[in-house]
Amino acid sequence: MSHTPQSPARHLRRLLELLAAGAPAEELGTVAAEARRNGATAEDLAEVEQATEAALRVHSTLRQHRRREAELTALFDTAGDLAALRDLDAVLRSIVRRARMLLGTDTAYLTLPDEEAGDTFMRVTDGSVSELFQNLRLQLGEGLGGLVAQTARPYATPDYRTDDRFLHTGSIDAGVLDEGLVAILGVPLLLGSGSGGQVIGALFAADRTPRTFAPDEVALLCSLADHAAIAIDTAKAMADARIALAELAEANAVIGEHSAAIQRAEESHDRLTDLVLRGGDVSDVADAVAGLLKGDVAVHDGSGRPLTAVGAHGGGASGSGEEFGGAPGGGEDGAGAAEAADLVAAAKRSRAAARAVFRDGRWVCAMLAGQELLGCLVLYGRPDLDGPDQRLFERSSVVTSLLLLLRRSVAETENRVRGDLITDLLTAPDRDPAGLVARGRRLGFDLDRPHILLAARTGGEARDRLADAAVQYLFGSGGVSAEHEGAVVLLLPPGGAGPGKAARLAAGQLGQLVGSPVTVAGAGPAAGPRAIADAHTEGVRCLRALRVLGRAGQGASVAELGFLGVLLGDHHDVDGFVTTALGPLLEYDAQRGTQLVRTLRAYFDCGGSLTRAKEDLHVHVNTVVQRLDRVQALLGPDWNTPEQALELQLALRLHLLSGA
Repeated sequence: MSHTPQSPARHLRRLLELLAAGAPAEELGTVAAEARRNGATAEDLAEVEQATEAALRVHSTLRQHRRREAELTALFDTAGDLAALRDLDAVLRSIVRRARMLLGTDTAYLTLPDEEAGDTFMRVTDGSVSELFQNLRLQLGEGLGGLVAQTARPYATPDYRTDDRFLHTGSIDAGVLDEGLVAILGVPLLLGSGSGGQVIGALFAADRTPRTFAPDEVALLCSLADHAAIAIDTAKAMADARIALAELAEANAVIGEHSAAIQRAEESHDRLTDLVLRGGDVSDVADAVAGLLKGDVAVHDGSGRPLTAVGAHGGGASGSGEEFGGAPGGGEDGAGAAEAADLVAAAKRSRAAARAVFRDGRWVCAMLAGQELLGCLVLYGRPDLDGPDQRLFERSSVVTSLLLLLRRSVAETENRVRGDLITDLLTAPDRDPAGLVARGRRLGFDLDRPHILLAARTGGEARDRLADAAVQYLFGSGGVSAEHEGAVVLLLPPGGAGPGKAARLAAGQLGQLVGSPVTVAGAGPAAGPRAIADAHTEGVRCLRALRVLGRAGQGASVAELGFLGVLLGDHHDVDGFVTTALGPLLEYDAQRGTQLVRTLRAYFDCGGSLTRAKEDLHVHVNTVVQRLDRVQALLGPDWNTPEQALELQLALRLHLLSGA
């Protein structure tokens, strides 16, 4: 069967139609075969084949243009993403996805360095299915990625597993094998150009079958890597800018707070200074500080005694020392003494640190005159005290120190004048009693009010410091002191404490102030010149007795010296002495009808002989033993010591003589 030859023009038109339709190269090649089947002449067939070659060249050029157009579109879109950069991870994922799409690879991924760990990690992957591969970490110089980062040059391998140009490691090879990768192309992410460029990561495209990457594919991936580097650098710059703005805003806020704190400090200082200049007291300053710092405030002296308090602490009191019980330390129990010791310890820490210290839920700031501890300012209810408020609290302690120092100077001056009055009273109380009382009232000191009299004495170099210590001890109490006949005499309001307790408290605190043991004798209360002079005489006798008894550094009153008190006292309180010595036995006998007092007298009368005592009492010796055991239970284990036995025998004799 024969075919009629067709004109070459028909085949040329067919080639143009296929080109216009975007047909693949294979279809273009069928045109020449069709012409051959249709019996084209050799000359026409040659012309059709030449036209086919030209069409194939046009087809290739169009394909390259379309590919280039797609690449440019991708790069343009990437640039648009960078221009609207909001989320760095989103931009990097878009770049990796486009790299995979344009190069037609099975997967693409991007690695970044970890500056803290000193290695490289997978930041973004696309097309990856292996968790092991996605969590790979590479050291510099390891694997293809390590080589790219080390040399700052692109590398491609048609078969990763057999390529020996880079260092293989077990972990990297395991990850690549688990992902199934064979052909890999890696390019560096560079900031800057030339030899000074900095590698900040790497971009990869990989296939799971062998493949040779063309130069234009390497160039395309390099372009995408450049965009990724710009994105990372831009994001870092934006992050740095945000941090800088945040720091600037924070600095501006700090400056504002500092300015406000300075203004507040100036206003607070002016307020406190005005209080002092207007003659305000310590309680006024404490009240102002409490209002400024929104907390409870207390002021204590150098021995920890409260001077004033504002708020729920310090017993809820507010005012001078007299409002805390009058006499220094009056009514202070063991818990109060421990509290005072804690405050003194905290104040010393504050003095050593030259700032306020936080201890036991409160702020304590030492009040100083040079290195002398005048006392401490205490703030409650503000555990979160910040810098400006802490400095305000510390400035308040300085103002309070100045006020206390001023008050102490005035008190010392007043005490010297009043001390002269006390000296005149003790020297000649009967010369002009009414004149002494009137003189005291002019000085603001009422001799007709009851007062506890304390006589204090110490030895050595501390003797010269005792008078000043007495002034400090009496500060704020309304008392007065004077030196007389080698001792320091103190007159102070009773404040609920008897002379013995007042003497013991004074002995302890005066000893701390002078740094040496101080012996103190108490007497009174006494009112009027004559009674005060008599109390002084009794106090001096008691002071002498304490020294003879070896009780130096202690405090006591005549009434507490047992039978010696009866001998030394002015009133010879025999009944009081008997009750003190034998009271528990007398009460026991009265309640139970026993004969403990008679048994004890018989025991002493018989020289401590149980046998003779049982004959005198007409009872069994076991009865005498049982009664003496009861005596010991009531009087204590020391009842039969020589000193205690002497007092008991004297009390028994006085009790017998009284006819009871």
